Amino acid sequence: MASTRLPGTPRLLRALNDRAALELLLNRGPLTRAQLGEMTGLSKVTASQLVERLEQRGLVRRVGEQAGGRGPNAQLYAVTPGSAHVIGVDVGPDRVVAACADITGSIIGRVEQSTKDTDDPVGVVHNAVVQAATDAGTDMTSVRRVVLGTPGLVDPESGEISFAWDLPRWHRGLLDDLRRDLSTTVVFGNDVNMAAVAESSTGAAAGVKDFVLIWAGRGVGLASVIDGRLHQGSTGAAGEIGYLPVAGAEVPRHLGRKATKGGVRGAFQSIAGADAVKAIGKKYGFRGVEAADVVRDAVEAGPAGEPVLDELAARLALGVAATCVVLDPPLVVLAGEVSQAGGPALAARVENEVASITLVNPKVVITGVEAEPVLHGALHTALGAVRDEVFGSTTA
Repeated sequence: MASTRLPGTPRLLRALNDRAALELLLNRGPLTRAQLGEMTGLSKVTASQLVERLEQRGLVRRVGEQAGGRGPNAQLYAVTPGSAHVIGVDVGPDRVVAACADITGSIIGRVEQSTKDTDDPVGVVHNAVVQAATDAGTDMTSVRRVVLGTPGLVDPESGEISFAWDLPRWHRGLLDDLRRDLSTTVVFGNDVNMAAVAESSTGAAAGVKDFVLIWAGRGVGLASVIDGRLHQGSTGAAGEIGYLPVAGAEVPRHLGRKATKGGVRGAFQSIAGADAVKAIGKKYGFRGVEAADVVRDAVEAGPAGEPVLDELAARLALGVAATCVVLDPPLVVLAGEVSQAGGPALAARVENEVASITLVNPKVVITGVEAEPVLHGALHTALGAVRDEVFGSTTA
């Protein structure tokens, strides 16, 4: 019987070895050729050939020496930071924050711009992205991907924004306009989903395959991660928990997509959004410019502020419970400025309330991402895709 050969197998093995070595250099570098060989299980000769191949492609570089016993010092290698760049953007109703990272994940450029009094979303994003690249000491020719975290629905099929409550000037067709303008890959991502990516990467959900993130801030939102993957739904509307009907709150009817233009707020948003939080605080003598200020003051007030936390937790628990009886996750992460202001005291109350009104008892914790989760989630998303592109093409 003639032997069966798999075409391209040596090339595939080289690609797999190259990718494994690059991941090791990212996570544990700098390393010598011998160390790479030992960690990958490759022979000294194969490891040396691998390093030479990656060095020729500009993906790794020599960064020093390691003294050994006999013979010359061993060369240390690391991933070349400037082999590719990405930009993450956090788009809000009042400002745009853009950050540029090299392929190692180091943030090397950052800018912030106001979005007030502008009718040109392309121009705002263009300026922020280009300035972030400039601040990083590079230009758009090395930027392989731009990911924008934005409020609203992102159509999973087209990648376009279906609607954005806080960004009325953002519209279908904007994605193509930005791609043409920036001459690179541009991707939209829902802002709460981006926060969940950051949580999964470096926050309270690191290493957890199934969890939900509840965002409580100016608005309310939800991201669900199932078996390590974001669940967006067929139209991108998974997570629009503000429209969850809840008993005791007026349920607007005939919403459709017109709701975003008519100022109609969903039932859960009306009882757990920022205006509702401030109303709760006012009832118990706590006032603030922002909802988070009210909650923070209540926490600091000790026993006098407990009624505020109790009522807020009871309201948030309605959304958490509705989600958890369907998905049954082991972990719920509370994120957003209101959640952070409430801290562990709020999380504990939500956990107890959910357990008391449902058959599930997920662990409820406060976010582990202290600042700019949407921005960091956008950067993580961009880096993951670009590393696949760059590291996966090492044998091309």
